[in-house]
Amino acid sequence: MSIRICDAIDGFLYRIQSSGASAHTVTNYGVDLAQFTEYLEGQGVSDLGELEISHVRGFVRSLSGYGFSPASVNRKLSAVKSLMKHLRKEGTVEKDPSRRVRGPSQSEKLPRAISVKEVFRMIDLAYDTDQGLRNGALLEIMYGCGLRVAEVVSLRWEDIELEERWLKVMGKGSKERAVPFGSMAQKALMGLKAQSPMEYFVFPGKRGGTLTVRTVHRVVVDAASRCGLSDVTPHSLRHSFATHLLEGGASLRVVQELLGHENLTTTQRYLRITTQHLRSSYESAHPRAGG
Repeated sequence: MSIRICDAIDGFLYRIQSSGASAHTVTNYGVDLAQFTEYLEGQGVSDLGELEISHVRGFVRSLSGYGFSPASVNRKLSAVKSLMKHLRKEGTVEKDPSRRVRGPSQSEKLPRAISVKEVFRMIDLAYDTDQGLRNGALLEIMYGCGLRVAEVVSLRWEDIELEERWLKVMGKGSKERAVPFGSMAQKALMGLKAQSPMEYFVFPGKRGGTLTVRTVHRVVVDAASRCGLSDVTPHSLRHSFATHLLEGGASLRVVQELLGHENLTTTQRYLRITTQHLRSSYESAHPRAGG
């Protein structure tokens, strides 16, 4: 019997809601499983009978590539495992392809920072494609503002002050922050705006709505491969943005604010900053502290 994965997920969400799960829990499961469905659709899989362990493993790898933290990846994998456990318990499926899939270690290494020269080369080559203006502007903004994939695809024109070169972004925990951008990004955005003046989103999708995270990933990987780079993901650009700022003398507090981290400890852990670097950063900001 053919059963669509999206129908199975709808039934699962209804069942846990009926069993007394909180609205927050149901929403989180819904978001995580919607991402799983989107990934499977990209692989041409829509039926439960077609689901294999390779698809679940591929989903986990793709999440890491999109820049999700190990904790977030493990949470999303847990949602898939809960779905499959439920389907097997009620007899909808005979096997559970998620059972032997393991998530990433919490100590998983950070993406490597690409050099400034390599980033600029990636951006230049992104412009030299069929969707050159869009792809170049996408990389300009992702690197120049250190945005997460979800943040860049949801950007609206009303969030951007082109003349003053500022944009507003809604980060994790619905926390809004303002981020400046450079003249090259400004030029690219002005070109996009002139090309499609009636668009609501800065980076719209083909069928309305926003560009998919899958498309963003493809644009970044393609630009990197043209430069001879491998293992480069959208998150690599965000990590490079933060690393280059720090190497250029920016304070940890500034980097924290631009990344949208809740506290300084997160920024330190994210960049693996040593205690000595913290002390130097503090003393440079507070000259009298060193004496």
